[in-house]
Amino acid sequence: MFCHFGEALRRLARERGQKRAMLARRLGITVGELAELEQTASLPSRPVVERAAAALGVAKDELLLAAGVLPVWLEKALAAEPVRMLEALRRELGMGPENAPAEHARAVPTPPPIVLETALGRLHRGDCLELLHGLAGESIDLVFADPPFNLNKDYGADVDDDRDHRAYYAWSCAWMEQAVRVLRPGGSLFLYNVPRWNLHLASWLSARLEFRHWIAIDIKFSLPILGRLYPSHYALIYFTKGRRPAKFAPPRLPIETCRHCGGEIRDYGGYKDRMNPRGVNLTDVWTDIAPVRHARFKRRRANELPLKLLDRVLDIASADGDLVLDPFGGSGTTYIAAELKGRHWIGCEIGDCQPIIDRFARLDRERDILDELRANINTLFTPAALELRRRSGHDTSRYRLEEADEKPVVHEQGSFDWK
Repeated sequence: MFCHFGEALRRLARERGQKRAMLARRLGITVGELAELEQTASLPSRPVVERAAAALGVAKDELLLAAGVLPVWLEKALAAEPVRMLEALRRELGMGPENAPAEHARAVPTPPPIVLETALGRLHRGDCLELLHGLAGESIDLVFADPPFNLNKDYGADVDDDRDHRAYYAWSCAWMEQAVRVLRPGGSLFLYNVPRWNLHLASWLSARLEFRHWIAIDIKFSLPILGRLYPSHYALIYFTKGRRPAKFAPPRLPIETCRHCGGEIRDYGGYKDRMNPRGVNLTDVWTDIAPVRHARFKRRRANELPLKLLDRVLDIASADGDLVLDPFGGSGTTYIAAELKGRHWIGCEIGDCQPIIDRFARLDRERDILDELRANINTLFTPAALELRRRSGHDTSRYRLEEADEKPVVHEQGSFDWK
């Protein structure tokens, strides 16, 4: 369950007309210390919770529930008798039973209109929840999601990126619930967000899917924030539906070399002749994903994901003919990567779809960019690094540079089935 103690503290104080100075005095702390407490998302110690509840004039359990935390007694009761407790809560709240009569059941919504269709995929313009509710269960091989981060950025009039924290979490759970539903057994889900949010969203997903990796993606040119460490990575969390993924084929990367002389950044010592000629293993820290800033690659004013990121994700968790879903189209990078790599795809964007349509109109340019990227993976040294090493006199003779054979991947074709 999502916890935001500071937000609950502010809301309850506001509802009871308590000024900050008064609340700080009742808590026995300074106004500055109260301001720090109001920014915390995690649950403080028990004495702090008890003092805060007394200062606000509410029961401790009421404060915990307002912060999104189940009191221990309620958690135990729900675990012991979940059906009886839920029925009692529904009666108390005036809600009907979960299995309501068919005439009261929510109708499957009409999918948003299609604004782009290719031989492999289609793009819808509208709310992703309307699209997700209409997709058949267990029909998607790979879900990649890059939702707005709730940082109050301008993505256009139709995108709300400044929600109340609790509302953002509830909305995230709503679309994630549907994403889990439509994912095939063995399918993979990748969620790209800032660590602050992926901490909570990973907890929610872990109760429903199998956690595999927290991937840290290095941010270039990070900016300082007063009173905090420099935020220097995005979080890409990776889950599968079931213990074993149906597809898992991470690419190998070249040895990292100095861009001036071609020498190895890391010393591999006496293991050079044992290294795989197709490159080194991919780790869960990605320092080679550059942000999209150059005019050659940028397709819209707002943030844009690099093609290299989606090429790598699709390599890891999908195969030719698989069906890929991205419910937050953005600039369309997922769809471009899927189209060029022979994956079926389905997407949705609530905002302006024109940048995506424009990218597909110039697909050859995107293919050239992808070909450049693909030339620099699954090899121990890039051609440029080998040439630089030769000119600088670095010995490469101990490495095995012959090409390794690739085994074909057997897969099952995806589909576009609706309910």
